Amino acid sequence: MSLLDEPSKPVTLLQRERAMRPDLALVASYIALSILGLLMVYTASISRLEEAGISPTRDLERQGAFVVAGFIAFGLMSAVDLRFLQRWVPAIYGANLVALVAVLTPLGDKVRGVQRWIDIGPLQFQPAELAKVAVILAVAALLAVAPRPITWISVARVVLVVSVPAMLIFLQPDLGTMLAFGVIAMVVMFVAGSSWRQMAALIITAAVVAVALFQVGAIKEYQISRLTAFLDAGSVDANAQYNLQQSEIAIGTGGFLGKGLFNGTQTNLGFVPEQSSDFIFTAVGEQLGFFGAMVVLVLFAVLLWRVLNASLNARDRFGQLVAVGAAALITFHVFVNVGMTVGVMPITGLPLPFMSAGGTAFVAMSIALGMAHSVWLRRSPVPGERTVD
Repeated sequence: MSLLDEPSKPVTLLQRERAMRPDLALVASYIALSILGLLMVYTASISRLEEAGISPTRDLERQGAFVVAGFIAFGLMSAVDLRFLQRWVPAIYGANLVALVAVLTPLGDKVRGVQRWIDIGPLQFQPAELAKVAVILAVAALLAVAPRPITWISVARVVLVVSVPAMLIFLQPDLGTMLAFGVIAMVVMFVAGSSWRQMAALIITAAVVAVALFQVGAIKEYQISRLTAFLDAGSVDANAQYNLQQSEIAIGTGGFLGKGLFNGTQTNLGFVPEQSSDFIFTAVGEQLGFFGAMVVLVLFAVLLWRVLNASLNARDRFGQLVAVGAAALITFHVFVNVGMTVGVMPITGLPLPFMSAGGTAFVAMSIALGMAHSVWLRRSPVPGERTVD
């Protein structure tokens, strides 16, 4: 009898355990984006800091500390079994609501008309960024135990869970994060098995609510103008138009290979506002050109491919939905951030993952990515086995 004729033996529990080996492609792309982000933050801030008489490496040092914190958060979340984390989702969600409420009290720091941060010593903590992770966990936890097909009751529960933090963030105001909540919920619900009728109902309801808020004055004219400035060259929001024009000039003058590090006119002279954070992609486009911009996008593509691959290999429904939520979060941020710098998406202030300056955003994205990596590490060792129905 040949080996091919031997009867297959049942797989024992011991054989079903797999040595946890990291996803090298995911980790490498994450590290590469983080290092490139550090370089771009430095090049985008050095001239401005020197003119102000401040150490030219101040922003680099701060962001470097955030990157280290993010790496630690990624490692810790990779080591945590999401089945353990699932039990703590209500506490995580509740703690985040408390933080979002605290932002709106005198504890919150108001800057240029928006109140989104809480000062902790020399650092600023932005609960809205961690709220994105909390929403991913909450929606995934609800739908992981929901019946199939998804019922309207389950849809209503998801809407409630997303609406509470969304309204608190609306009061800051932060429309970009509200949009991110909606995208995360829709994507996770679709993967979980929601019907097209349910998805259409949610979209129509969201549109009606947005119109109603505008009619009663809850959404201001300048906010609508800012979101639609990329569609209307004659927008009344001159500030949004200026930001967009300077961003397009910076990217357009970079050409194919760019002007070289520290040689970007728009970057060195500080024409692009918030270039270290919201408009960091313009520093890439001007200094590294089309080639450098494509390298960044390819790195993001590899990262998202691996996150989605982790979702496909998840051993339980909760892990699958968490990985999908992380992919939706990163994709939305990349699409909107890059799109707004080239004039095809509204200017919302959403950071570019792992590249924009900002501590809470970097750590939050690292946590989301770490959760997806945890799903990959604990995937099934049996080829073809699917425990997620």
